[in-house]
Amino acid sequence: MGAARLTIDLDAIAANWQRLGRMARAETGATIKADAYGLGAAPVARRLAQAGARSFFVALAEEAGAIRQALGNGPAIHVYSGHMAGDAQLIRNLDLIPLINSAEQLARHLESLPGHPFGVQLDSGMNRLGMKPREWAAVRDLALAAGPKLIMSHLACADEPDHLLNTQQREEFAAMTEGCGVARSLAATGGILLGPGYHFDLTRPGIGLYGGAPFAEAYPVAQLALPVIQCRETAAGESVGYNCTWIAARPSRIATVAAGYADGILRSLSNRAVLWAGDTPCPVVGRVSMDLLTVDVTDLPELPETLDLIGPHQGIDDLATAAGTIGYEILTALGGRYKRRYRGHGQ
Repeated sequence: MGAARLTIDLDAIAANWQRLGRMARAETGATIKADAYGLGAAPVARRLAQAGARSFFVALAEEAGAIRQALGNGPAIHVYSGHMAGDAQLIRNLDLIPLINSAEQLARHLESLPGHPFGVQLDSGMNRLGMKPREWAAVRDLALAAGPKLIMSHLACADEPDHLLNTQQREEFAAMTEGCGVARSLAATGGILLGPGYHFDLTRPGIGLYGGAPFAEAYPVAQLALPVIQCRETAAGESVGYNCTWIAARPSRIATVAAGYADGILRSLSNRAVLWAGDTPCPVVGRVSMDLLTVDVTDLPELPETLDLIGPHQGIDDLATAAGTIGYEILTALGGRYKRRYRGHGQ
């Protein structure tokens, strides 16, 4: 096996979606942007549709082609970036629902695709996407007259349950949408966990579907096995890898493994990450390079064919902690060279 193997458990993704859905009385959608957080948007969308999902969310209109092909007609695909210049044909052909972020986007949509479904994104305090209260007040009557399918906003600090901005954003969103008579959505994974006051009519879980924090009860979804290319004996005092950042304190056996930062394994994991051989941890030693890792396997009785970077003993958030980042980045950085294997219903 020359390439590393990424195994994705589609049934676990569906089970996570169902568990998050049971927490709310609202409809449960699914955020599958960035190729379903690096795990494959088409198979993930297909499995979630089998589980009952009917509303999906992507970042860009260009992401939706493979998803529409996988889902066929019927399920709603919403676009967070709204109606960008040049998107009209794609929005029409793929039957997308752009989430309008500004008065400019609203004018573009109503002029280029009159009568085509759309939604509205409001800025309730995150200061990133969406219309702020004054802009929304100026176009609200026009937008509502055109019949939006959804009005949404996004929480900035939902992964911090005690943060004061959560309550402020919920109250601002409720005030901005009072009397609209349109389905509303505020909560992604973190917002679902904040409780019913944040659920409104539709939730949009993302990272929780894929086994990540803050959904502590999530089933693990991914396993990443990296093939061992070579093993060498290293004497005490010898260095390993670029710039001599690790020096053997004892006679050691060093395995060279076929994956590196070109595959999304962050350089910040140099001399910090651990790979696993069954139940035995094996530390990464030396720098993460473009295509290779070096791993101390001195304490293994036998050299395995593969070592696990993500698996039963180390989830995406454990790896993220070692790298000084978040599970989102670990998943979305996964490279295209991995051999992907899908497990679960419908595969």
